[in-house]
Amino acid sequence: MQIYTVGGAVRDELLGLQVKDRDFVVVGSTPEEMVKLGFRPVGKDFPVFLHPETQEEYALARTERKTARGYKGFQIHASADVTLEEDLARRDLTINAIAKDDQGKLYDFFGGLADIQAKKLRHVSEAFAEDPVRILRIARFSARFADFTVAEETTELMRQMVQNGEVDALVPERVWQELARGMMEKTPSRMFETLRSCGALARLMPEIDRLFGVPQPEKYHPEIDTGVHVMLVLDYAASKNYSLPVRFAALTHDLGKGTTPQEEWPRHIGHEARSVGLVSELSQRLRVPNDCRELALTTAQFHGDAHHALELRASTLLKLLQSADALRQRERFESFLLACECDYCGRLGYAEKTYEQAGHLRQALEAASSVDAGAVAKQCSEPRLIKERVYVARLDAIKAWLGGENEEEAND
Repeated sequence: MQIYTVGGAVRDELLGLQVKDRDFVVVGSTPEEMVKLGFRPVGKDFPVFLHPETQEEYALARTERKTARGYKGFQIHASADVTLEEDLARRDLTINAIAKDDQGKLYDFFGGLADIQAKKLRHVSEAFAEDPVRILRIARFSARFADFTVAEETTELMRQMVQNGEVDALVPERVWQELARGMMEKTPSRMFETLRSCGALARLMPEIDRLFGVPQPEKYHPEIDTGVHVMLVLDYAASKNYSLPVRFAALTHDLGKGTTPQEEWPRHIGHEARSVGLVSELSQRLRVPNDCRELALTTAQFHGDAHHALELRASTLLKLLQSADALRQRERFESFLLACECDYCGRLGYAEKTYEQAGHLRQALEAASSVDAGAVAKQCSEPRLIKERVYVARLDAIKAWLGGENEEEAND
């Protein structure tokens, strides 16, 4: 029995990155022998075992054969006669197909070391085309390793996979899992660029794909292209290490601009309402978690109002706070402000600017929240008037914070 460290642990060590998890492949053993040594079997589809002390994963060397469309259509063969090279040959990328023994010797049968030097993401073999999840994985690696480029022949192979319908066999939960991981990488825009380059984005997220090539007014968007803008917004969110819900809201806030009739370009009147419907459809299709979906819906609907916060009178500010449910969902409203900040700063030349509207809206919320609704209710003899009295008290609080106003509004 021989044990090798494989995959991401070897790759990251060679790249000088922190190694978080180690995976091992065992050559020349059987499930029975692993159990006798104290390993605990956990693999459902193929033999994987947990080390009795470290709880790290040890998998028996295996090969696989494609039996049906999709990423589950494989027949696994694991036995003591499967070699290390045969096991590594089934892996996705050459940089992930390097093994290391306990003496530190590297085993590189497919040019992974050279591709690390050349900063290339390249498939190991044509077997790459048998698993559509690998398109998502290579897109995610593009986001993680921003200085790597996808090999031309690998991009072409992914195009063929898309044309053959392999991507259509992916289940929504797996698509979201990979997309969510990619959005949390350092440069998430590169994931979407990679998916777009092979045609997969149009199949998986057509709402995002159609944004590219759609112009916006240059006065407000120096980058002009809506797709480019959304990628800048997403990368800005990543640069600030914002949460996944904020990043998803940043990605989807302008979906409605993709459905604006061309004769109306570059203006996009009413795109917020269209965005809400598209975010809802996309979230349902990909089984997006509720926290991501709810924040994305709020951002899509109200980001335009937030951008005009400094111009709004007290009554309109209160209406925005109530419509966005800020008084009850304060944590979500704070995330909404972060998403709006990303939208504002995700424009050419805006990254270092201050989004003053966020602070303004936070103070407006504090003013409205200072009203003791219970006390107002006790002082009201007519129960049917309580809601109105609370509203008036909150409005007066915002007016007092503003220092009085003439109820005129530049952008009502």
